[in-house]
Amino acid sequence: MELELDTKGLNCPLPVLKAKKAMEQIEKGSTLKIFATDPASVIDFNHFCHTAGHKLLESNNSQGVYTYIIKKGG
Repeated sequence: MELELDTKGLNCPLPVLKAKKAMEQIEKGSTLKIFATDPASVIDFNHFCHTAGHKLLESNNSQGVYTYIIKKGG
């Protein structure tokens, strides 16, 4: 199952906080796809995945919209 989260227009730390809450709704091994516009989110999501035990599967930037796909760890 993949859950999508739109955090466009929100600044640090809100995208990561909303992602953390969304991760609680999905099962281990499922993915969360996040859309963000905050350039700091690149650093924030790398750090979030590293410290929380999740895997950042994909990180892209297209016309100022950052897309992340995170696989929930356990």
